[in-house]
Amino acid sequence: MWGGRTGTLLRVSGLWPTGVLRRRPLNCNAASLAGSNSLRCWNCGGLGGPLRGDRFFCPQCRALQPPDPTQDYFSLMDCNRSFRVDTAKLQHRYQQLQRLVHPDFFSQKSQTEKDFSEKHSTLVNDAYKTLLAPLSRGLYLLKLRGVEIPEGTDYEMDSQFLMEIMEINEKLAEAQSETAMKEIESIVRAKQKELTDSVSRAFEGDDFEKAKELLTKMRYFSNIEEKIKLKKIPL
Repeated sequence: MWGGRTGTLLRVSGLWPTGVLRRRPLNCNAASLAGSNSLRCWNCGGLGGPLRGDRFFCPQCRALQPPDPTQDYFSLMDCNRSFRVDTAKLQHRYQQLQRLVHPDFFSQKSQTEKDFSEKHSTLVNDAYKTLLAPLSRGLYLLKLRGVEIPEGTDYEMDSQFLMEIMEINEKLAEAQSETAMKEIESIVRAKQKELTDSVSRAFEGDDFEKAKELLTKMRYFSNIEEKIKLKKIPL
């Protein structure tokens, strides 16, 4: 844990990274139960709901079915459960799904299908945003593995790293020119690239504790990136 000048400065400067909502890994028995209850279409009562054939529409009456609560984001977006994601393929899948379930296409449908469309569209948006960014993707992978970064944790970052973060924040606070801002952006971008590559190697080696440590560092730099964006907005 942090102590002395380092801990105090971090608290005052607001450098503590934001927490991550906890999520329990899916229970296999619960998933099976939820799936068995979803085999019949809510509209026509026919078999062949989300878990048979087309997971979005009933194959008999073509009514939109409710989202599958057991499906994770990787499965929904047709991606391997890996830190390495083909972002072009991810974007294509996102567009494909929105053409299927976007609320605009259900304006003349029943209220039930409108509601399901809203839920599907929100889920697709959340999945896309989560898997697109390396930081959120890595944190989501950890949650699926049952590894969490509790809210408010500092994860016992080493003092050298914390001093580096403070120095960058001080430079950002003092930056008055576009050149100075671009220099800081370049530094942060390089750090994030280095950390992203290291996180990828950690997941490939199933070293989830190492991935947890590296992702926590990425969150610090992500906070700086947000501060840079805010500073660019004219008052």
